[in-house]
Amino acid sequence: MSEPLKASGPELTSGVDVTTIPEGALLTAQVKGEPVVATRRGDEVFVVSAACGHYGAPLWDGAVIGFEVRCPWHHASFDLRTGEAVGPPAPRGIATWATSRKGNLVFAGERREPTARTGVVTSPSSVLIVGAGAAGDAAAEQLRRRGYEGPITLVAKDGEGWPIDRPNLSKDTLAGTAPADWLPIRGAEFYAARRIELVDATVTRLDAQKRIAVLADGRTLPFGAALLATGASPIRLPIPGAELPHVHVLRTLPDLNGLSAALKPGVRVAVIGASFIGLEVAASLRTRGFDVSLIAPDAQPLARILGPDVGAFVRSLHEEKGVRFFLSRKPTSITASAVSCDDGSTISADVVVLGVGVRPNLAVAEASGLTVDRGVVVDTHLRTSAPGIWAAGDIARFPHDDTTWRIEHWVVAQQQGQAAALDMLGVGAPFGHVPFFWSQHYDVPINYVGHAESWDVAEVAGSLSARNALVAYRKAGSIVALASVYRDRDSLLAEDALLRNDQALLEQLMRSVS
Repeated sequence: MSEPLKASGPELTSGVDVTTIPEGALLTAQVKGEPVVATRRGDEVFVVSAACGHYGAPLWDGAVIGFEVRCPWHHASFDLRTGEAVGPPAPRGIATWATSRKGNLVFAGERREPTARTGVVTSPSSVLIVGAGAAGDAAAEQLRRRGYEGPITLVAKDGEGWPIDRPNLSKDTLAGTAPADWLPIRGAEFYAARRIELVDATVTRLDAQKRIAVLADGRTLPFGAALLATGASPIRLPIPGAELPHVHVLRTLPDLNGLSAALKPGVRVAVIGASFIGLEVAASLRTRGFDVSLIAPDAQPLARILGPDVGAFVRSLHEEKGVRFFLSRKPTSITASAVSCDDGSTISADVVVLGVGVRPNLAVAEASGLTVDRGVVVDTHLRTSAPGIWAAGDIARFPHDDTTWRIEHWVVAQQQGQAAALDMLGVGAPFGHVPFFWSQHYDVPINYVGHAESWDVAEVAGSLSARNALVAYRKAGSIVALASVYRDRDSLLAEDALLRNDQALLEQLMRSVS
């Protein structure tokens, strides 16, 4: 999260000339000392809080798209008219201010809390959400925001508890730059106030005909509609020693607590896997001063996903901070004090962290008789093959053009949870968001929009080493995804351009990088 923003710019209670408020762009201003941004759409002027409702990023660095202001850091979006958080990952909206005109002067008036477009909805009879991750939380919140009055039950695995901000596990919280009490997305009081019940249990299957969920202890829970959002689980390598107590994964709060307890002063840490999670863990632990080695079969970290240039750049960032890379080698065994590799090398380690990927949790879907093909098969509305059951998040394989995607991104899971909730209420639309994720490496964020499971060329515009770059991933000549380093507004514009397949704008963004 950012430090509190400092107010600057004109004081809007004193009035400002309307011509100084840009059409479709943002003016940095203040209202009674509170930082705000103002924008104009035709004759309408909007004034909203300048701090994003997610991590407090300055919205004056963001973009206005339609009647939304979008956050530069993690692409949360807010309705300019109501302050409502209309796009994840923000868990809350932002304040707005009433405005008035006297000639050419615009004045800010009453401060208003964010509002939502609500009604009273009683169908389906009840909603059961299996999984307390990003998709499950977003679905429950969206149902209540849209006026659903029926029972909502959120089933979490035993000990998992209320939903947490999972991306922060490997970033600020593990690095020690954010307290653990930042991890809950909303806090237990939020769910209590909205009558969202948490059940700590394990669901074994859903019976679509009887509309019940069967729990591992033999109990059953009824539902009118169900969302399957069971997420994914970290992979543990099938090698000797992978189950030793000093070998950790990082996916849940108990995982974080176990790893944190093992991080005594002076311990040597080996991270296995040059994935995003492995690299972020390495960065966080180096930030805390631990000795870190990273072992992976790849010749270059992230090269398969982001290309060789970005891979080399990320590696250099870590090596500058003292991470030692042991690449092009596979671990063959783990002992209490070392990791052995297939090339005969041995890397000393008192703590080992596995960051070798995750597998979707498909057992419940399979036991429920749902169609499964490398994920739970859903239609464009995220409906599974069984009536009354939706799926979202890491497990959902959804149609896109002439293929299908299953995407393990936090924001995508939230978007799908929201979309499934709206479809349950009969007001859904085909899911068609552009995927987005971010990764943090020390003080360098990498944002990525689009989805390129394969690409022909990864073209760099600007300079990665100077931390000012866009990377276009081209397939058959078209840009299908774009990564950015300190080009936050370009990333926002690229997301919108990809949604509209505006290749001309994407090419313009690439040319604009100096």
